[in-house]
Amino acid sequence: MLIKSVLTTLLFIVATTAGAALRIGGPAPEFTGIDTRGNSHTLSDFRGTPVILEWTNHDCPYVRKHYNSGNMQQLQKKATAGGIVWLSIISSKPGKQGHVSGKQANELTRSRNAAPTAVILDETSEIGRLYGAKTTPHMYIIDKTGQLVYMGGIDSIPSSNEDDIAGAKNYMTAALDAMAAGKPIKDSVTRPYGCSVKY
Repeated sequence: MLIKSVLTTLLFIVATTAGAALRIGGPAPEFTGIDTRGNSHTLSDFRGTPVILEWTNHDCPYVRKHYNSGNMQQLQKKATAGGIVWLSIISSKPGKQGHVSGKQANELTRSRNAAPTAVILDETSEIGRLYGAKTTPHMYIIDKTGQLVYMGGIDSIPSSNEDDIAGAKNYMTAALDAMAAGKPIKDSVTRPYGCSVKY
């Protein structure tokens, strides 16, 4: 039993090493990514402006739940209207589920009426591993000083059923409202759910 416990602990440590440096109130890891239009974005360039990172995979039923319902687009529009930068990140490697070209990603943005500031193509998975992104969706909020203030799920019901959205606590809405009011985010770390990121 002791050996099993030790092995479980070691596996947990290995599994979380990629995101081990992440902590609420700590600095968000610096990165540079290329978007679907060939433009480069470096996190520190946005200092002074809050940033939301959304890991996404259009083939994932959990992602489809939030896009087909319009839930994700509503959040994107609320955030960007408030001056927040929203970066959707695709970390699926070539040949794996969810991988798209820049042209395909732009068509997805258009057809779904999505409203991110930019869509980053993370084909090397470098950014995803830097943040320890585990699922699609997996959400992060970085405040204007560059500190991580939220990481986890989009809401409280881990299902792919659109009907569950209405009854769930939307952690992102709550976080955005708290930020707008100058208050601390109550649920700053929550459980992410969805498809595994296709590294």
